[in-house]
Amino acid sequence: MKIIVLGTRGIPNIPGGVETHCEELYPVLANDFKHEITVIGRSCYVGDKAGNHFRGVRLKNIYAPKSKAFEAIVHSALAVLYAAVKRPDLVHVHAVGPNLVTPLARLLGLKVVMTHHGPDYERKKWGRMAKLFLKAGEQAGVKYSNEVVVISEEIRKSIAKKYDRKDAVLIPNGVSIKGRPVFRQEILERYGLQQYQYVFTLGRFVPEKGFDYLITAFMESGLSDRFRLVIAGDADHPSAYSDALKKQAASAGVLLPGFIKGAALAQLFSNCALFILPSFYEGLPIALLEAMAYQLPIIASDIPANTQVNLDSDHYFPVGNARALAEKLVQFAGNGNIGKPAVYNMAAYDWKNIAQKTDEVYNRMV
Repeated sequence: MKIIVLGTRGIPNIPGGVETHCEELYPVLANDFKHEITVIGRSCYVGDKAGNHFRGVRLKNIYAPKSKAFEAIVHSALAVLYAAVKRPDLVHVHAVGPNLVTPLARLLGLKVVMTHHGPDYERKKWGRMAKLFLKAGEQAGVKYSNEVVVISEEIRKSIAKKYDRKDAVLIPNGVSIKGRPVFRQEILERYGLQQYQYVFTLGRFVPEKGFDYLITAFMESGLSDRFRLVIAGDADHPSAYSDALKKQAASAGVLLPGFIKGAALAQLFSNCALFILPSFYEGLPIALLEAMAYQLPIIASDIPANTQVNLDSDHYFPVGNARALAEKLVQFAGNGNIGKPAVYNMAAYDWKNIAQKTDEVYNRMV
């Protein structure tokens, strides 16, 4: 089956939940299920990779302006026109913004699968006009796609209520990590860190990630004399928020190592004393699933996207409440479990199972 994928910035090694999802899913579908898959990346992220392959998946580079407001829609429209020429068996569109072009794809005679990764218009970084476009993309994708995939039960209930689309298929994000890797002290030393002596999180530097109040809570907890706070990531597009966050981090002695992938990220993840996810908004956060797969102690905000993985109640705190988070940090530091692996049920998040369910959706369409 020939499949063209759009909606992602690109693969491999490009930060983002949708990007990680595509990087893990499509090689399995290409190799185990023998689909011919082309993932279309945005030129401003992937560079000149036209015609290259990644683990059995073809990579196609199509122009996208380096613009927070226009890159997704311009790229998606050009990608649909490319698909109209290539005539695949189906087009798989990820995220609500790019799905604004789904009606165009259907008019051009293409079959479309939408994966709804979450209501992006709830992100604080977007202005009023951008939120309207994202909501329009959600509506267009849900109404006009041949099949809709959602990554959480909350999203499935939401689109059933708003658009009366009740046939959406629940296929969660996954994780390929199988426990902690062999400890490599030299990688931690590169960042001036010691095993189990730092608290870790990662993500884009945008308001909905909550990193600003995390820093406040960490300093209020009084743990800065025992642990270092490490926040990996950066902003895709510099903003007043990301600039202010970096200044706040510098004044508090917080380590910002930037975007990290591969072995370095695995070491920073797996050797932290605690993983924290303070987000106001998520779909189904791959970072949280990765922390579970690394068997880490976890503290997370009590938003539905985080609570759906069913951690015990003492793992959660009220979202946005710096004082409650500080109290959780103090509680963690005194529980005697630092360095001890925590065990979680990861069966639902295996990429081979996820690929099997996705293949079933494709075969039902074609």
